[in-house]
Amino acid sequence: MQNYKKIVLAYSGGLDTSIIIPWLKEHYEGCEVIAVAGDVGQEGELEGLEAKALATGASKLYIADLKKEFVEDYIFPTIQAGAVYEGKYLLGTSFARPIIAKKLVEIAKAEGADAIAHGCTGKGNDQVRFELTIKAFAPHMGIIAPWRTWEFKSREEEIEYAEAHKIPLKINRETNYSKDKNLWHLSHEGLDLEDPANEPMYDKILEMGVSPEKAPDKPTYVTITFEKGIPVALDGVKMDGVSLIQKLNEVGGANGIGIIDMVENRLVGMKSRGVYETPGGTILYHAHDALETICLDRDTQHYKAQVALKFAELVYYGQWFTPLREALSAFVTTTQQTVNGDVKLKLYKGNIINASIQSPDSLYSEEIATFGEDHVYDQMDSKGFINLFGLPIQVKAMLDEKKGK
Repeated sequence: MQNYKKIVLAYSGGLDTSIIIPWLKEHYEGCEVIAVAGDVGQEGELEGLEAKALATGASKLYIADLKKEFVEDYIFPTIQAGAVYEGKYLLGTSFARPIIAKKLVEIAKAEGADAIAHGCTGKGNDQVRFELTIKAFAPHMGIIAPWRTWEFKSREEEIEYAEAHKIPLKINRETNYSKDKNLWHLSHEGLDLEDPANEPMYDKILEMGVSPEKAPDKPTYVTITFEKGIPVALDGVKMDGVSLIQKLNEVGGANGIGIIDMVENRLVGMKSRGVYETPGGTILYHAHDALETICLDRDTQHYKAQVALKFAELVYYGQWFTPLREALSAFVTTTQQTVNGDVKLKLYKGNIINASIQSPDSLYSEEIATFGEDHVYDQMDSKGFINLFGLPIQVKAMLDEKKGK
């Protein structure tokens, strides 16, 4: 084992990173541990973090405010791409890891550290996301992943270690879900959720909102304004990205929006079951998609859907800082130049229903699409179009007929 002298730790104050500080100091004799927390909107989880980090052995704690950068440089480009992993997951943890890891590298270089540590398990995706980012910005930096080497085999054993070292925890054995919270979402894994046969106990686990059953019996309307595919206003009020998402989280959560229960395919090969709360994000994705239906031409819209699948994989796999992701983002940005306008949505008991879509760049023509009389579309043109479009089918059928098939 290499004897690192100064280690920067990705620190959240949760179970894993709480015990990692004393564990590192026990296993890397004389090392200094510098804790770094990336503020990506986890709010209350940052309270008391400095005192806790110092009390458990860290020499200092950095809390880096990353919310604005997180929204503008990671969340909004992913919304513009329409990237959704396996049709459901809005990538809340996935695109938060690269920005945190990038900050870890910046601080590690400034502090002259010789290693970066993280609390990701050897079964998860986050270890890949952290380490690929570290490799992208500090290819020779040492990386310590205690979960891959330490003596603990379960979260229960971690709790025992914490209790023995008098490390305060906000969880107990009964509430020991694995969670990740940021401005965009809250994820829940573990305990009863490990069996897909179990219905989630929403009354017990939900924090960002309520279940659809407990949502109001009256619908709520919201209008989102987009400029070049980026949300810039809510109900006519201009807002920065952080404030807009926070407000939509409140409104969406109150209406039971954005609760996803899914079994996903992790990058490391296994299937994993989790429950995600993404109220504001679900509303933004829906609104953006609705606006694109009138602002993008057919071929661009269809091709962009293919790009979205690959974009989502790149984000999920931790490949944010790669030439391909950057190239796909450049393509997406080009497609968004005409995605401007207002989308009005009805929120009702977990449902999002389109109420109105308007854009100065709309390609929808009521005059052409009407079922009434018009003077711009000659319906006789369709006969020749169908004859040419269907010619390969007709020729194949004629050949089959000739062969007696």
